[in-house]
Amino acid sequence: MVINPTYLSQRTRTSVNWQDAQRRVIHAYRQWLRSAPEIQQMYSLNMPVSKIRTKVRQEFERHRYVNKLPVVDMLLFHSHTEFQETLNFWKQIPHVMKFFREEENPDARLPANFMQGFLEGRN
Repeated sequence: MVINPTYLSQRTRTSVNWQDAQRRVIHAYRQWLRSAPEIQQMYSLNMPVSKIRTKVRQEFERHRYVNKLPVVDMLLFHSHTEFQETLNFWKQIPHVMKFFREEENPDARLPANFMQGFLEGRN
């Protein structure tokens, strides 16, 4: 497999207005949804494509009510970075599975704060 570091690369840019940001968010969301079968196959994930798409939807919904344009641009940048790293196979399986931690093992939740984790004996 030939590694092409510029595959899926984009120039960093800011949104002109809210309509431009909305168009960019929808484009990023569709890219993630379309690539879900490829991600499942590349990383040999033992879950259906629908579960991957549901998780993508949850991640986008988590930031639905962001109301500052620079924050939306930063989130889009991070989304595209994750997308590029995932499809270029620069991640390992544990990096991908961290998004499904709660679905994979309900007991693997992180503690609510430092003191609770300390008292539970977690690092």
